[in-house]
Amino acid sequence: MRKIVLLAFSLASYMLINAQTDISEDFESPTPNLAWFADDSFIDTHQANPLQNSNNNSNFVLIYQDIGGLFANIGFDYSPTFDLSGTHEFSLLIYVPSSSITGNSPNQISLKLQNGNLAAPWSTQTEIIKPIVLDQWQTITFDFNTDNFINLDPNSPPPSQRINLNRLLLQVNGEDNNDPVTAYIDDFSFTSDAGSGNGDEPIFDELVWQDEFNYSGPVDDSKWFHQTQLPQGNSWFNGEIQHYTDRIDNAEVSNGTLKIIAKAETFTDQGVTKNYTSARLNSKFAFTYGKVEIRAKLPTGVGTWPALWTLGQNIDEDGGYWNNQGFGTTSWPACGELDIMEHWGDNQDYISSAIHSPSSFGATVNTGGQNVSGASNQFHLYTMKWTEDFVRFSVDGAPHYTYNPAVKDDNTWPFDLPQYILFNVAILPNIEPSFTESSLEVDFIRIYQEESLNTDDTEVAKPVKIYPNPADSVLHVESKNHIIQYTIYNISGKLLIKNKLNQSTIDLSQIPKGIYILKLRDQNQKLLTQKFIKE
Repeated sequence: MRKIVLLAFSLASYMLINAQTDISEDFESPTPNLAWFADDSFIDTHQANPLQNSNNNSNFVLIYQDIGGLFANIGFDYSPTFDLSGTHEFSLLIYVPSSSITGNSPNQISLKLQNGNLAAPWSTQTEIIKPIVLDQWQTITFDFNTDNFINLDPNSPPPSQRINLNRLLLQVNGEDNNDPVTAYIDDFSFTSDAGSGNGDEPIFDELVWQDEFNYSGPVDDSKWFHQTQLPQGNSWFNGEIQHYTDRIDNAEVSNGTLKIIAKAETFTDQGVTKNYTSARLNSKFAFTYGKVEIRAKLPTGVGTWPALWTLGQNIDEDGGYWNNQGFGTTSWPACGELDIMEHWGDNQDYISSAIHSPSSFGATVNTGGQNVSGASNQFHLYTMKWTEDFVRFSVDGAPHYTYNPAVKDDNTWPFDLPQYILFNVAILPNIEPSFTESSLEVDFIRIYQEESLNTDDTEVAKPVKIYPNPADSVLHVESKNHIIQYTIYNISGKLLIKNKLNQSTIDLSQIPKGIYILKLRDQNQKLLTQKFIKE
């Protein structure tokens, strides 16, 4: 679009407290706190307000001039990302004088959110368009939960499920509009109660298990088990035609990554000869609820089927690690299965995730996916967030499927017991005759859970004084050691707030009256746990 737009913002505050984000920009300062940029435009972030009145008595505005582009957006990149999962609102004041309008002007303003990390950030953008009235200051609000939004890619998930939106753009009078327009905008703000729309999602930030593959040779046998036993006597499930072996030829750690290598070769094991080999790893770690992050690059070739997934620790499957340890009491699918990533070589770059339970297995309806460019020649981050309420799958921060059945029982939700990790590359009967070998390459796996409250933490961070106790809205901390972080739990041990300690004060305004547990961490990573009362 062609236009001349005068915008006014200024970032007066930018903070993250108990998942409450506040951003505001009023441009009273000659140097804004946000790094504003213009697309085919010129901007000046500190110009006099041309219409001071009771509706807006600000002294300064941002000036934005279209210099000939069809789009003429202005915006900024925001770190970490915009959290739209809970109650949130973008708000601004806008004034457009009718004298600046020429040609075809729909008199509107749009707010766009994009993933600025993409080579084509507009490809998955989401947008809200609002009408404006000329010749007056007015407040416009944008809410991606309640307003009509437009996803440029109809396959993109709703904005409330996006966790990768880190660029904001503003545009007056639409795309492909060559007609000039002048606008002034002031008092921009964004507020968000993160997670309040999703039942106060747990914060999984304590690393409980990992493998960074920063060693060489076979996989670490304290963490991994090679599952090689044929479960059906002479074959694997799903018509797979490979042998899984425990050889370094099929599972090797080198140069900082794990390689699970599927090969075309004649191999005899357990009295059965097959023409393909690969590896299937079981983790010697099982867990209930958490966030799994796996950075991986996938094999190629029609007939290859790599997977990053979990099974119930209680699965009754001969030859599996946990079955060998005596946990095998429950058949599949009653044990539950969570498929973080599956990729079929005859559908290159399409990533699928699925849930298997007694209510849906085999040709499951509980599945979703997305296209991921370069899945086999670039590393991507595959993530699963598993809570007591839902399971969500994403790639590079972009969710594509959330499983949250209305009724959670043994048929729909066998996911309240421990699961363990599996990595494998299967070979299917449609493997191409020209196939020789291809690898699933894993850079790391990390599993996070909620930080546990250990009330046995000794007072090694002493001398520490907190006051007043009982407290009203502010709690003061005095210590000879530098306290770098505080964590507040309710009396049941649920994590409520985790933040850096600034200026030796803790803001209690976000929590109701009651008894709480405070954990302080000093610069030496020593801990103190103490109770306090909020009046």
